[in-house]
Amino acid sequence: MFSRKMTLVMGKVEPPLSAAYFPLDWALQGIALQHHAMQRLIVTGWPFCNISQGFDMTIVSFGAGNPLVDGRQSEKAMLVRRGVQRLLHEMRHAVLPELPLANGRRADLISLSMKGEIWIIEIKSSIEDFRVDRKWPEYRLFCDRLFFATHNEVPLDIFPPDCGLIVSDGYSAHMLREAPEHKLVPARRKAITLDFSRTAARRLMLAEWQTGQTFGE
Repeated sequence: MFSRKMTLVMGKVEPPLSAAYFPLDWALQGIALQHHAMQRLIVTGWPFCNISQGFDMTIVSFGAGNPLVDGRQSEKAMLVRRGVQRLLHEMRHAVLPELPLANGRRADLISLSMKGEIWIIEIKSSIEDFRVDRKWPEYRLFCDRLFFATHNEVPLDIFPPDCGLIVSDGYSAHMLREAPEHKLVPARRKAITLDFSRTAARRLMLAEWQTGQTFGE
């Protein structure tokens, strides 16, 4: 079986050869991830893909379970995330977890409202989790509204009053405080919205490929 390999280094796919396309009948054999300081994604038999162009890869694992869990998130953080995702879905927001930003940070959750507003929700599952993060104000540069999300075992008074606040129980969530608006400039809004849509489309495509099925099967 002829195979091809691609590596993911610091969020970028690096093709090791110059061939442009693989035939359709080369099945996607497997995707593996090693969570390390330098992450590597090995793809064997990448189907019908132009590998001469690199692209961001933010799905971090294709094993059993959640494909966007890479070991950094605690169990409580994942429960908070699920409840917040359900709340935002009910509000008719499109939601993406773990979206890399242009400044090198990664949004825990980012959402796009029906009106085109961009929200970032930073998840904090403990007091220590909040205290060690001193760079969270940088998220304001990439959203119209910034929220913190947590669970009811974390004291709510540790969170800054100039940010929104959401409390999640893992099944649903409640917005205790709305976030003040700080509108993005048009150029940055366009760039983030484009990145959001392209990342969502790539994740959907890769999820489809990972099933190992083709149309008609």
